[in-house]
Amino acid sequence: MALNVIRFQYQGVPQWGVIRNGQITPVPDDFPTTGAFLAAHSIETLASLQGDTIAEGAVELLSPVTENQQFLCQGANYRQHMIESGMNPDEKHFNMIFTKAASCISPANCDVIRPGRVKFLDYEIELGLVLKKTITGPCTVRDDNLHDYVAGLVIVNDYSARDIQIPEMQFYKGKSFRTFGPVGPYLCLLDRQEIGKLYDLNLILTVNREVRQRDTTRNLVNRPPETITELSGVQDMFIGDLIATGTPSGCALSVPSPTKQKIAALLPQAKKWKMFLDVQARRPQYLKPGDKVEARIVSADGSIDLGVQRNTIVGGA
Repeated sequence: MALNVIRFQYQGVPQWGVIRNGQITPVPDDFPTTGAFLAAHSIETLASLQGDTIAEGAVELLSPVTENQQFLCQGANYRQHMIESGMNPDEKHFNMIFTKAASCISPANCDVIRPGRVKFLDYEIELGLVLKKTITGPCTVRDDNLHDYVAGLVIVNDYSARDIQIPEMQFYKGKSFRTFGPVGPYLCLLDRQEIGKLYDLNLILTVNREVRQRDTTRNLVNRPPETITELSGVQDMFIGDLIATGTPSGCALSVPSPTKQKIAALLPQAKKWKMFLDVQARRPQYLKPGDKVEARIVSADGSIDLGVQRNTIVGGA
């Protein structure tokens, strides 16, 4: 079973609901966090929910992952994106992990603010995993018990200020500006029978209707079981936390080849980074105010559909 739930505001009240065919059946009671909502409900009880409905178009979308949850991320996790990022996928044998500030989490249809200091704003469609249980020690996760650890899936767009992330070597700072983490619109809950379909999802991102990224989760390099297993040996994770699993190729960022990087390493720092920024300045793919970004993730058979994110880029101070 796959079931879409939505977090929304209606008549000034934030709440949760089950969404079917554009109609929302509100879930009774108040659950201020994703963790509290998941702890209180099973997919079976939510699937049987009945009652009056509200049209999806009549509500204000909220992120189905609340800002109290951790926002963990994998980097360079699709083979072609590794190559695009200047890495040799046959030599990179580690899982790249970083975090984004929870305050960058925003609704799926939000305006994304490009701060005035940012010239090279990039997009990154990603599949997000929402955890089903709290993990406070090492555990072993496999495909056959993944449903015990992952409650469901969301769309994430890991917006990134490349002129801060790369020259300043600041992943956290370059990726954590407010609005840089739209999530949703739906949290798709999966049961034991459906969890395997997360390896058969198609990701597509467009900018002004031009396809920039397209791939399938079949091409994930470090898959969810090994990633959660590895993280469990490092840190505590909590029910409702979010793990973004990396982006496919097609980003605006242009990274020099490994050979050019070795040559650049011999240059003075100021000259090296000036060359890098000059290359990026010639890339028309970077996002500008007024650009429209859409991101969608859906299974090949259509049984899992995480909805569509629609963001407009706006200038900020």
